[in-house]
Order: sequence, then structure tokens, then C-alpha cells
Amino acid sequence: MRDMRRTWRWFGPGDLVGISDMLQAGVEGVVTALHHVPTGTVWTADEIARRQGEVARRGDGRPSGLVWEVVESLPVSEDIKTRSGNWQAHIDAWTESLRHLADAGISTVCYNFMPVLDWTRTDLAHEVATGATCMRFDLTDFAAFDLFVLERDGAEADYDEALRREARTRFEAMDADRREGLARNVVFGLPGAAESFTLSDVRTQLGVYAEISAEDLRANLIAFLEAVTPVAEELGMRLCCHPDDPPFPLLGLPRIMSTEEDYARVMQAVPSRASGITFCTGSLGARADNDLPGMIDRLGDRIHFLHLRNVTRESDAVRGSFHEAEHLGGDTDMVAVIAAVLREEARRREAGRDDHSIPFRPDHGQDILDDQARKAQPGYPAIGRLKGLAELRGIAAALSHAEVTR
Repeated sequence: MRDMRRTWRWFGPGDLVGISDMLQAGVEGVVTALHHVPTGTVWTADEIARRQGEVARRGDGRPSGLVWEVVESLPVSEDIKTRSGNWQAHIDAWTESLRHLADAGISTVCYNFMPVLDWTRTDLAHEVATGATCMRFDLTDFAAFDLFVLERDGAEADYDEALRREARTRFEAMDADRREGLARNVVFGLPGAAESFTLSDVRTQLGVYAEISAEDLRANLIAFLEAVTPVAEELGMRLCCHPDDPPFPLLGLPRIMSTEEDYARVMQAVPSRASGITFCTGSLGARADNDLPGMIDRLGDRIHFLHLRNVTRESDAVRGSFHEAEHLGGDTDMVAVIAAVLREEARRREAGRDDHSIPFRPDHGQDILDDQARKAQPGYPAIGRLKGLAELRGIAAALSHAEVTR
């Protein structure tokens, strides 16, 4: 396999899936971030160097041969998203962080522009028929949280009568621990989230966004990119925006990176190749109306990073329940996706681009075998991701083989 560089997300020294595990999985580069640095402050050269040193060592101190290749994520503050408070100081800190990352030799930076909650699930250990566990978004559970735990003003208008009735029945069947666990899953932060909120924090943030439409939020994203993209161009860096997860409105908040049209509008508004896309097949694949291989063919020039994961949709509705599937077992045709990626990489090689090999990571995965005892970060098991990486490598190797391509 000539391209599709194999990477792996790592949450730092506290991650129960370590550097030595990555090496055995066949990883070529590491995706990480300075999760301990508060949002809106500068990532210093010293902190970046410290994380690079941690990546460079196995658990026993021997050299790993791995390097930090992709940042995920350099968080964008709520002040920047709402263009209020300390938004200008936070943009200045963001661009200064870019300069420090470039000085350290890191050129790809993933970020997202989701308001309030970076990503949302209702169950972090949903059991499937095989006995494996995975993350799940259950729309009825989420409605129960929204209506009866958070008690958001105006929430009733977002759900039809049948769903409100089902959500009430579901909520009334929950004991106190289940209700607390649901709130914790939805609100209190998932791995890699920029911030962690209490219920009170969420209510406050929802109040801030009450006056911000989807068009307002999109304008704020474009303004942010107009400020930071020239710096990325100067430094030879690639910025890539992650899609909304899930890719439909929640809690009355605007969603602006959920569809091909969403991405096309932003890419057209900021035409520099330095501003691009993190193409997540799980997030985008949670909507049946997203044509993932077609999106890669049409937007591929701006795709700088790939998250390859699969979900099983539990309905064909735009907004519906879904769970994390095996990488080859969900509703996304992963063979067609990888074929589209290889076509894009071939176009880049022909054009002489130095970024013809697009980094990808096996995103999420089901907890299988020893994962269930290890209890690593939700959605980031060792063996489940290793299995996914092996499957993805196998597809790419087969599609690239001379017997197939001649």
C-alpha cells in the first residue's frame, strides 16, 4: 500500500492504550493533543516538545520511532464560535499555537466548530449481539434527557408527540443512577472534548446561543478561518474541520458542518487549500442522505485527514438513533470510500502534491476481547481499533494491488 498513512489517536500518558500497543498494531504516526491546556490559551513550545518526547518513547523508555503527526484537536473556544467575550484574544492564542506547532514540525491540525458539546452519545457501552460493546446515540434517550433532565426551554417543539410520549415513558422507567448516567454521558465530556460542562453550564451556554442562527454561526466560522488561514498558509500548515457529531441539530443548537452543502459553502468562502476537511465517515455516515464516496470525489482536494469508522443507522430519518459498528459492518460502504480516497491520492501524485498520502486513523471501534477488561477511553479500545485498522489496510492493499489495478 503506497498511500493512506496509518495513524492512531492517543490521549497522552494516562491513555490505557499506550505507545507500545500502537507499534504492535502497525501504526506509522500519532494523533494527539495537549488536552490539559485550557481552551483559549497558547500551546507553548515546551508543552509541545514534552508531548513529542512522550510519543517518541515506549513504555519501557526505549525509542518508539513514532512522531506526533496530526493535532486532534486544537480547540476553538465558545467565545470564538459566538464571536463574543475574549474571542479576539483566543484567536491570537490559536494562531500563536499554530506557529509553535509549525516550529515543531507538525503541519496538520484538526478542529471542530460544534457549539457547546463536541460530540454526543447517550450510551458508552451498548452491547451488540456478539457481546461486544460500543457507543450509541439513542434519540429517545436523548429526548428524555433534553425534556426531563435538562428541562430545556422550548424542547417540546423539537420532538413530535409520539417521541415525547415515548421519552416520558423511558424517563419514568429510569432510576436515579440511570438518569445520572445518561446526563453524564451526554454532558460531562467524552475523550478529546475541549471542555466539560455541568448541567448548569449547558443551560448558560444554550442561553448564549439562543440568539445565534445557523447562518450566524457559519459566518463566525468563516470569519475565524479568514483570520487563521493566512497564518496556516504562511507556515505551510493544513487546517481541517471535523463534521458535526451527530450531523443534525440537538438542543436547539445550530449545526453547520453536517452535509456536503455545508462543507462546500465554507470551502468556497475560504478557497485556500490550507483550510480543509477532516472527513469522518462515522459522523457523516450517520445521515443516510450523505453520499460519502461522492463527497470524497467532489471535495477530495481539501481533505487533509480521514477518520474511518462505521455506524449502523437504526432508521432512515435524518435525525435518528445509531450505534458504532464494526469497520466493515455498518451502513457505510467502506470499500467504496477507500476506493475514492485512493483515486484522490492518485490525482495528487499526478499533480506533484507533497500531501498525496492522506493520514487516516481507525476511528472508534467496538470493545472486544481484552478491551472489556482494559476499560480504556470510551470509543477508543485497543483490540477493536486494531481489528478495524487491519480491515482498512486490507481493503487498501487489495484495491492497490497490481492484479486489481492493471
